[in-house]
Amino acid sequence: MPTILRIGHLRVAIHTNDHPPPHVHVFGYGGEALFNLNCPNGLPTFRDQYRLNDSEVNRMIRALVPYIPQLCTAWEEMYGKQEPHKP
Repeated sequence: MPTILRIGHLRVAIHTNDHPPPHVHVFGYGGEALFNLNCPNGLPTFRDQYRLNDSEVNRMIRALVPYIPQLCTAWEEMYGKQEPHKP
């Protein structure tokens, strides 16, 4: 799983054989969380976590926000452009 970005001690990765919708895996605080990117202009939304508390997940979300365009570009380079997710 290639690291796409490092934000302080957080490692942001995208699996090389992943599936839509565009999302990232964030490692830090002793655990992992998954966030949908809601490309191209949405805010990241929490999807799942392992060994993290709510405060740690919220810090991860805040850390990701400025990097959404960069992360969406990385996803598109790996998997092609995706249609925006509609709830």
